[in-house]
Amino acid sequence: MSSPVRHHGAMRVLVVEDHQLLLEHLAEGLRDRAMAVDVAVDGVEALEKIALNPYDVIVLDRDLPGVHGDEICRRMVESESRSRVLMLTAAGTMDDLVDGLERGADDYLPKPFDFPVLVARIGALFRRAQPALPPVLRHGDVELDTAQHWVRRAGRELDLSPKEFGVLELLLASAGRAVSAEELLERVWDDAADPFTNAVKVTVSRLRTKLGEPPIIETVQRAGYRIRGPRGPW
Repeated sequence: MSSPVRHHGAMRVLVVEDHQLLLEHLAEGLRDRAMAVDVAVDGVEALEKIALNPYDVIVLDRDLPGVHGDEICRRMVESESRSRVLMLTAAGTMDDLVDGLERGADDYLPKPFDFPVLVARIGALFRRAQPALPPVLRHGDVELDTAQHWVRRAGRELDLSPKEFGVLELLLASAGRAVSAEELLERVWDDAADPFTNAVKVTVSRLRTKLGEPPIIETVQRAGYRIRGPRGPW
């Protein structure tokens, strides 16, 4: 179950947590940070989704029903999965930390934790797995800060939705490569998205309006969308 190659840009995350309220809180908060988030409530569901989707980061509760988090890590190592794992656990001793890392987790966060810390750890794992990019992506007079989550054009800050931010981030990070609607749907949305939806087209249209003139997003026939025009220094 080796994961296919992923392109840097928008982040796709799987959150595995059997506490329903915590799961919903984490998923909502991460989606607000322009991440595409899928969820699983037990180990069996997690393994099914890991087999189908190339996640960048998996936030994995260790003490799961069905299949234990340690076993999920073991199977991911065996299958040479490229997904990074952030393990969550109520146990926070040094032995627990060492044990989790030895079983294949890339990072470890004891409960309870502050949400900004979780976001920072996820971002660090994502960057570790990607080709190096600067924290601010630039193309002409457009600037996007991946850490602080702002976008400016000609010095004016734009008010973008999480999905609009995610689409622009992926297009900028792709550096002129055409990105298909299918890839945008996979990378910016989650597994609940209808593959026949026009959500990508609508979001790109709104994004173009907010970016203003001259237009920087072009449609490439039968290929998708890409950024055009002069790039700024990275």
